[in-house]
Amino acid sequence: LPEAWDANANKTVKATITAPKSKLLEPVSKSFQGFIRRKFHKRSIDEDERIQSQISLANTPIEDILSDDEEESAELLKSDPKDWKDLDHYAVMGLSKYRYKATIDQVHRAFKKKALKHHPDKKASSGSKNHNDDAFFKCIQKSYDILTNAEKRRHFDSVDPEIPDTFPKAKAEGSFFELWTPVFEREGRFSKKQPVPVLGDDNSTRQDVEDFYDFFFNLDSWRTFEYLDEKDTEGVDNRDDKRYLDRKNKAERDRRKKEDNARLRKLVETAMERDHRIQRFKEEERTRRNAKRLAKEAEEKAAAEEKARKEEEERKLIRKEKKAIKEIMTESNYFLSGDVQPAQLEAQLAKLDQLFEKL
Repeated sequence: LPEAWDANANKTVKATITAPKSKLLEPVSKSFQGFIRRKFHKRSIDEDERIQSQISLANTPIEDILSDDEEESAELLKSDPKDWKDLDHYAVMGLSKYRYKATIDQVHRAFKKKALKHHPDKKASSGSKNHNDDAFFKCIQKSYDILTNAEKRRHFDSVDPEIPDTFPKAKAEGSFFELWTPVFEREGRFSKKQPVPVLGDDNSTRQDVEDFYDFFFNLDSWRTFEYLDEKDTEGVDNRDDKRYLDRKNKAERDRRKKEDNARLRKLVETAMERDHRIQRFKEEERTRRNAKRLAKEAEEKAAAEEKARKEEEERKLIRKEKKAIKEIMTESNYFLSGDVQPAQLEAQLAKLDQLFEKL
């Protein structure tokens, strides 16, 4: 509910909820169709998407597949499949402009496109003299294997060298939102919880802004650093050696993960320092607190003045009553008979004072 909501305010009912009705609903849509298909074939979501993508690809005309081709650089064509960890797998597949946003269907289409263009048999029949044709096709196969395997692709996406981990400098040109929105979109891709909240704009509420920064301060990230393991344990037969390398790789991954967590925290803290909305909210909070304090002080002052006024009125009333009693006492000869002696007068007045003290 908004901050201005008052649960005690008078409410006006504009309309009432209609009575419930029984109605037959039939499940439809592509999502339900996909659910039934996966259940019937006993497939996982990833497996079903891969198969459906291949079916779609098989029905796509060759000219559509070959359109919008991304030309490979001479350096890329010289790539060695033995150095597959150094490859830009998205560039190899012609998906540089999509990268982690590329769908599995786009990956399948890209592979078919590259296979039609770079298969060694096709190159040989075309009279190509590039002796690295076979090697580059092996690179294509390796990149395809990585990008169609969800776990392997995440390993590569976690350390994609073409996507920076930096954030804008203090004197960078552009508005705060222009500079930082893409930064948080980039970081948000690692979140296990999707969709991630957006940075927003000047009209965002304080609650939205606070929730946004809380989300990134406590980001539950799937980012991992297996791809950067220096030693591959798959070909190690000795169990002791394998355990040693596994421990070494894990220690290095943990170190990188710790550094990345510190980097992300610094990034979020820096964004908060530069977010003018945070300063505005703080100023508004100070103004609100000052107004509340001043109102309380004014209320306390008014209460003190009212108390002092009433006390003064009571004192005046008491003085008036005392004077009236003394006048009655004087008119009544101090409640004594005959001539009043000074000692008697003093004694009567003392008794009167004692009586006043008890009132």
